[in-house]
Amino acid sequence: MQLHGTMRNHLTMAIAAVSILAGAPAAAQDPAASKLEALQTEISKLQKEVAALKMDITKGEQEDVRAAKQGAAAKTAPPVEATTIRMSSSNRPTICSSDSQNCISLTSRLQLDFGGYNYLPNTAATTPQDLVGGAIARRAQFGIIGTFLDDWEYSVVFEGGGSGGGAGVVLDKAYLTYSGFKPFKIWSGILSVPYTLDRATSNNNITFMERAAPVEVAAGIGAATRSGFGITANGRQWWWGAFLTGPASGRTSHDARQTAATGRAVFLPVLTNDASLLIGGDMQYLFDAPTGASALNLRDRIEMRIDGNRILGTGALPIDSARVLSAELAGTLGSFHFQGEYFDFNVERLPGNGPGLDFNGYYVQGGYILTGEKRSYNTSSGSYGGVVPSRPFDWKTGGWGAWEIAARYSMVDLNDKDVLGGRQENLTLGLNWYVNKNIRFMFNYINGRVKQRNSGGDVGANYQAISGRAQIAF
Repeated sequence: MQLHGTMRNHLTMAIAAVSILAGAPAAAQDPAASKLEALQTEISKLQKEVAALKMDITKGEQEDVRAAKQGAAAKTAPPVEATTIRMSSSNRPTICSSDSQNCISLTSRLQLDFGGYNYLPNTAATTPQDLVGGAIARRAQFGIIGTFLDDWEYSVVFEGGGSGGGAGVVLDKAYLTYSGFKPFKIWSGILSVPYTLDRATSNNNITFMERAAPVEVAAGIGAATRSGFGITANGRQWWWGAFLTGPASGRTSHDARQTAATGRAVFLPVLTNDASLLIGGDMQYLFDAPTGASALNLRDRIEMRIDGNRILGTGALPIDSARVLSAELAGTLGSFHFQGEYFDFNVERLPGNGPGLDFNGYYVQGGYILTGEKRSYNTSSGSYGGVVPSRPFDWKTGGWGAWEIAARYSMVDLNDKDVLGGRQENLTLGLNWYVNKNIRFMFNYINGRVKQRNSGGDVGANYQAISGRAQIAF
């Protein structure tokens, strides 16, 4: 440094002066005594200056060393890690801590349905006498999902859509999970209970616009979306789960005593990149009806929800308990996929209200992806996922997304003894266009009928319906 060089020059001059004066003859004349004394004073002064210069030089060198060490530490120290903002694999905007153990994501889905009915009641006693088409927001959800300390997950989702044009925003899901005890996962809150294969499949990924009628009748007893506590576990080729459930989401406090239990287990003896086979079974047991002993009503709409009227139902049953057993079979072979479920219902009425009731239902469906993509098995849910186009739609590059055709037959029979809830049959044809992993368009045609009688006679109906859906979800 320039300052230190100047100090060194002063020091050199001072030392030289001291040396010269020190070498002066000892036998100087007395008249020079005063001069000698002055010189000695000057020497003393110069010695003090030399000592001060040495101290300054030492201090400057120490500061240089300290600065050099600080510079080297700044170069070698790791950068301060900060939070990251990114898009998840499903294109959810996500904020994560630097170690990715704490994340929060926005999630949303919008399903806009439109369609119409050709509805033909069998008699004037049929209820309803007409079904009205139009357009509805079947689902309009927005919320957050996230992870905390890696093992905790949470979700809070609000719903603004609904069947038959239902209005109002409600809390749809709010749950917390813990997965620190591998391979187990503990669930608690308001959630979509993973009961049956069709219900375990997200409505973002189901092949048809609505799940099959027997699935919805069974889930409406003690599953679907409701308060619950349970545990699941899975491996690559198996899945198992059991839940204790309470009232459905959005129900009033009058329904608080409703309690049920569900269980599901699946096994895949075949699981390769080109083929799979799933075998499973489910059980459900309702201990208490939603409002005590008189509110269990097995019912459903036809497999299109634009009109909210139900044309199938047993009416309120004074029950002691209800039980559902079901079996699952599904698989894939290349771009072809199929699945089916069978349901056996038993309802035990309170003493003095008649004998027990037995109902049943089933569905079978299959689909083929024309553009060659495959439906993959999802180990975490024990179900099959959606279709992700290998060439998303892009007018510039010539990508046309993925196209799928599908067909389904479903039946649910709620007629037994003195209860004539109706027998519904539906044949549904579907065409799906997957624009990309987040957007798809669906088209369904339904040909169905309800055979139903009551004290007034034939109250059944025949119908055809055509509908479409525009969906975006992330």
